[in-house]
Amino acid sequence: MTALTPLSRPQAGSVTGRPLAPSTMTGRQKAAIIVRLLLSEGGNLPLRDLPDHLQAALTEQIGSMRSIDRDTLRNVVEEFLTRLESVGLSFPGGIDGALQMLDGHISATAASRLKRLASASAKADPWDRIAALDPEKLLPVLTEESVEVGAVMLSKLAVSRAAELLGKLPGDRARRIAYAVSQTGNIDPETVRQIGLSLVGQLEAQPIRAFDTDPVERVGAILNFSPAATRDDVLQGLTETDTDFATQVRRAIFTFADIPARIEGRDISKVTRGVDQATLINALAGAAGDDDRAAAEFILSNMSQRMAASLREEMAERGKVKDKDAEAAMTAIIVAIRDLESAGELVLKTSDEDDD
Repeated sequence: MTALTPLSRPQAGSVTGRPLAPSTMTGRQKAAIIVRLLLSEGGNLPLRDLPDHLQAALTEQIGSMRSIDRDTLRNVVEEFLTRLESVGLSFPGGIDGALQMLDGHISATAASRLKRLASASAKADPWDRIAALDPEKLLPVLTEESVEVGAVMLSKLAVSRAAELLGKLPGDRARRIAYAVSQTGNIDPETVRQIGLSLVGQLEAQPIRAFDTDPVERVGAILNFSPAATRDDVLQGLTETDTDFATQVRRAIFTFADIPARIEGRDISKVTRGVDQATLINALAGAAGDDDRAAAEFILSNMSQRMAASLREEMAERGKVKDKDAEAAMTAIIVAIRDLESAGELVLKTSDEDDD
């Protein structure tokens, strides 16, 4: 039998009538032979786990080959087995596999940087990373990028995720992107891949946040529980330094004086149940400024008449409350309100609702 080269055309340097040595063949040809042999023996190969470009290369190689003689097959298999037997330790192969293996052992910053490198690698499918991102992070792509790019992204996402994002867009923008989806039928795979790589670079370029909340929320939360004198002094300083930031912080702050504007009267009973009576009396009796007194009166007016009358009597008996005791009591009420809000039992009104 005349030995045939692994390709349909004779390979340079081959000798007709003699088996080909593995050293004269490419790695892709040897891989094609091993895969063909294992499939003929009924083997179940997880080829779909390979990157798309390797699956395509292997398929093209198998499609270009015709036949090889037994001796050539034996030589390739023996070399393959020799390599398997010589392996002492295997590694994941690629940055993606390494990241999975080292998950929890390297810093989040290093992992984020490596993920971006992996996305740029030919082995990584950028759309897998995009699909794993939060919808809120993907929304700017649909609002800021071209409708064609938005259409490609929606087409690559799961239907449920695409529908969720489309529903968050203004009607005109949603219609334009939906129509653009109808024009994506002839886009070649490489163009889609390049769009994905570009989007991954943008979406994952943002640095990891060290804090869960933004600066306005953090400053507002701190000032919420600061003494009134400290709070006023800090806000005054912020106003002189950065008026816009100071305005946002003022909106984020919620103090005892804000109770009438931010809480529904029907919710006052929930608040008072979470505060012991001695603390409630100190807060109500210690309200000194006009705003604090208005808040105290708001609380009393949204109780039953009997309970309000009882508290007024105790407030009169309590007499003068020290400023520090009054502030501590008011802070305790604010804490109770925040706890109810976190538990979903109370919803604070916003300044926008007040304006309406």
